[in-house]
Amino acid sequence: MTNGALAVLLLGGAAFAYSQLGTEEAASESAVRTVTASRGTVVAAVSATGAVESSRFRALSFGTSGTVEKIYVKAGDKVSKGQILARLDDAAARENLSAAKASYDSALADGTDTAQLYAAYVKARNSYREAQRTVAATVLKAPFGGTVTAVNGSVGQSNGGQSSGGQGTSGSTSTSGSTSGSGFVELADTAKLQLVGTFTESDVGKLKKGQSATVTFDALPGVSATGKVSQIEPVATTSNNVVQYPVTVTFTEVPDAVRLGQTATVEVVTGRAENVVAVPSTAISTSGGQTTVTVLQQGRQTRTPVEVGVRGTTLTEIRSGVSEGDQIVPPAVSTGTTQGGNGRFGGGFPGGGGMPGGGR
Repeated sequence: MTNGALAVLLLGGAAFAYSQLGTEEAASESAVRTVTASRGTVVAAVSATGAVESSRFRALSFGTSGTVEKIYVKAGDKVSKGQILARLDDAAARENLSAAKASYDSALADGTDTAQLYAAYVKARNSYREAQRTVAATVLKAPFGGTVTAVNGSVGQSNGGQSSGGQGTSGSTSTSGSTSGSGFVELADTAKLQLVGTFTESDVGKLKKGQSATVTFDALPGVSATGKVSQIEPVATTSNNVVQYPVTVTFTEVPDAVRLGQTATVEVVTGRAENVVAVPSTAISTSGGQTTVTVLQQGRQTRTPVEVGVRGTTLTEIRSGVSEGDQIVPPAVSTGTTQGGNGRFGGGFPGGGGMPGGGR
């Protein structure tokens, strides 16, 4: 083979190799995974977990000491306001009431003409009233309609009662939603439910009273309830160096299947933007105070500054810097199959309020 022929052969081989390399580069460029900036709705929300509680709970105790004579209810019973729940043996209390009544009648008969008689009258009157309260305290009544959650006693046991007269309550109407107590009978209003969730300090700043919330339940797939933020505690709790604030969400609509104590997740919508240009939140980078996305234009990847609006978990609103239809290059992922051209991001745009998925 002559030197000229060899040169032609080498040149042809180089040209072929260059052509093949160019084809591989083009194929590599065309294989860049992109998503399309599309128009839709972006929803931002924060969430927390907790347990279903009653916003109206009482731990009820007798207002006097004595022996339990009768219990009329058990855990799970529905009761109405004023219904008798239990009573003590009131024989001694009634004897004291009869004696106090006799003293009171005698004082009335003696009159109150002198200071001494008036003092005796006042003493007898007060003793009589106290005896009446003691008799009333031997009966435990429901202060409101609700469900008995516990009965912590039995017939025949000695009851210590409360130091104050009348029907005692070792707990009062709950403001924190706690449904724990140590009363003889514990009562909760199951028609007034709430959930107390702990939100991080970054999330709680997005909350305010009156915001709507959605509650879902671990044990009830497909069942949800609605509610509103009713209280944001001003004092934080710290656990494992994480600062959190208790937030109470009061139910406005409660499905029949919901029960006290069920584990639930509350989600509060903190922002919403409709008919806006949006991209996956994971495609957005912030560094040095500048927010950017990578745009693919004519085979070139360009970092482009953008102005963002509502930031959702899956989607973020783009107010400027990217137009509808632009191809955005998301960060590389370690799993999944690389798709060529305008492939869908992770199988398409994730939820986020009806945002259309994938490229075009």
